[in-house]
Amino acid sequence: MNSAFALPDWAALADLADDQVPLLGSALLIAHDEYPDLDAEGCNALVEAHVIPLRSELDRIDSNPLKMQAINHRLFDELGYAGNHAEYYDPRNSYMNEVLTRRLGNPISLALVQMEVARRLGVPLDGVSFPGHFLVRLPVDDGVLVMDPFNRGRPLSADELRQRARPHFGEDVPDEALMQVLSPAPPRAILVRMLRNLHSLYTDNGDWARGVRCTDRILRLVPDNAEALRDRGLGYSELGHRAGARQDLGRYLQLNPEADDAEAVRERIVEQGRERQRLH
Repeated sequence: MNSAFALPDWAALADLADDQVPLLGSALLIAHDEYPDLDAEGCNALVEAHVIPLRSELDRIDSNPLKMQAINHRLFDELGYAGNHAEYYDPRNSYMNEVLTRRLGNPISLALVQMEVARRLGVPLDGVSFPGHFLVRLPVDDGVLVMDPFNRGRPLSADELRQRARPHFGEDVPDEALMQVLSPAPPRAILVRMLRNLHSLYTDNGDWARGVRCTDRILRLVPDNAEALRDRGLGYSELGHRAGARQDLGRYLQLNPEADDAEAVRERIVEQGRERQRLH
């Protein structure tokens, strides 16, 4: 166990290449916003405790699919990790400190647990930013083995993947399109998806302050993310921060002048100006 485990900081993350972004540490950094007393070393120790009993077992296994089977058995059967079907929209499902202690999560947080355990054991498991539910993939001799972390790491057939993709791609899902969407998700993209999930949860409940915090963190990771600029600007507008709203929404239009919602965004900018005039 690495007793010196510490959280990264947002400024440093912005300058890192994707393959240098520490996934667990960065996910815990997201949780630190909500849990300022979060024990990062304790969370790391929990993950390492999952790994230690597997080391000697995996040393005796040659194939990565069988190693992954042992990892899934440890996580889902022995330790009881599970998808939180009953309270899917509970924000705790997205915060890694809560996921590690409650052993409940959503697809992306459970995938992150799988990926971190697999990484420490030398198993090349990647995340897949699949439409709908986040998945994981493992290279095998004749392609990839795709698994569903929200449902105990169950392997998914090509037909089932195609069926899941149809609502997003139409009835005909060519093999090329399916393989493209099954590409490994870089760490930065995984973190952005986690933050987008949290943003949706908070803003759907009118919690604009936390929603703005999520979009601000996305912009720390991807400074010119147009969608996050728009959403932060709309959040600022709801919170009465007119200058910030105008700046973000204006930048959004600069980056995306032909957006479907461009006219609505322009109207929101005008409204911010009118509100300022009324205050004078």
